[in-house]
Amino acid sequence: MTFDFTNKTVLITGGSRGIGSLTAKLFAASGANVIITYQANKEAAEQVLAELGPGNHRIYQLDLADPTSIQQLFAWFQEHYDRLDILVNNAAVHLPHKILETDFDQWQQRWEDTLNANLIGPANMCYFASKLMVKQQAGKIINISSRGAFRGEPENPAYGASKAGINAMSQSLALVLAPHNISVHIIAPGFVSTEMAAEKLNGASGEAIKQQSPFERVAKPEEVARLVAVYASEGLEFTTAGIVDINGASYLRS
Repeated sequence: MTFDFTNKTVLITGGSRGIGSLTAKLFAASGANVIITYQANKEAAEQVLAELGPGNHRIYQLDLADPTSIQQLFAWFQEHYDRLDILVNNAAVHLPHKILETDFDQWQQRWEDTLNANLIGPANMCYFASKLMVKQQAGKIINISSRGAFRGEPENPAYGASKAGINAMSQSLALVLAPHNISVHIIAPGFVSTEMAAEKLNGASGEAIKQQSPFERVAKPEEVARLVAVYASEGLEFTTAGIVDINGASYLRS
């Protein structure tokens, strides 16, 4: 599978590891200029940057839960780039808060932290990105959702709620932005073999999680990255507002 993103500019949140880093490398290898954001691990982000190869690639430290930080990102972006072709909202937090085991103060904090990072942050990214894309009358926004939006997240209910919110927000924005030749796509992975899922997958429940799929494994991050690239490609605009599952048939919906 080959892609051509020559001279396209791609902004990816959470690009220093996991799905984000492999997505960044795929876009860069296909000719794009790639900007990845990271929250704290500058060393990991610099390592990914070094692996992107030739191109106008950059890293940017971003607190996705802070609206001012996002506003500053886009001010910086416009100083360095003429256009934004593709936004990938990939970054997210996954904070456990079992309702029967969590005290109320922690419950409140986990909901606030999760929704700020996973829903309000991406919404703000879409806000500023859409302003640029409307001016150029073209663009693609790809939001990473989750199987948990449909299947439920009993140990992390705010995570499931935030991803359900991503789905609804994306579909609403797709309606508004389509007349400006901007499409909005939603990709909903199940478990993916990333650092964020490593503790779970390597723990006592890891084998049972893998057995949820008839493939008897979880998704590889490069599989999600390729799907992002597919929907970022020209000719897929009419799939706007659609939610595509990538969970190995571990959860089926119609």
